[in-house]
Amino acid sequence: MLNDVIDDGVIIERVAAIDVGKAEIVVCARVPSPTGRRSRAQEVRKFATMTPALMECSDWLSQLQVTRVVMEATSDYWKPVFYLLEAAGFETWLVNAKDVKHLPGRPKTDTLDAVWLCKVAERQMLRPSFVPPEPIRKLRDLTRYRVDLINERSREKNRVE
Repeated sequence: MLNDVIDDGVIIERVAAIDVGKAEIVVCARVPSPTGRRSRAQEVRKFATMTPALMECSDWLSQLQVTRVVMEATSDYWKPVFYLLEAAGFETWLVNAKDVKHLPGRPKTDTLDAVWLCKVAERQMLRPSFVPPEPIRKLRDLTRYRVDLINERSREKNRVE
């Protein structure tokens, strides 16, 4: 259920932010409130990191007509979420965690992190990290796989000798 939040200085109308974890993601979406011009409707939901749950998340964001989705780079856990949302047509931003200034003394939970990231994102106070386009990612994967095979071949040669 969306709750009204009064806010000023909104630049991005429909934005979502995701706090990515190993087992689940916490998604905060902020959209214009139907009750007033200066307030924002905000909802936070949790989804598992399995494909059906990520598809459900994508559908929910589409229903809200979210245009930009922002997430912090967290290990490699961000990749499936990022790639799925990118393929679904969202403007997907990966941001460096150091660029998102968490306030000292503030409790740190996944939900609060997602809400904070969403507020910072809607005001365009972040810059995206470079994520190569899909063809380049595929080429990099193949190149890395080739290097791994060459290294494995060398290990086997040394083991036999």
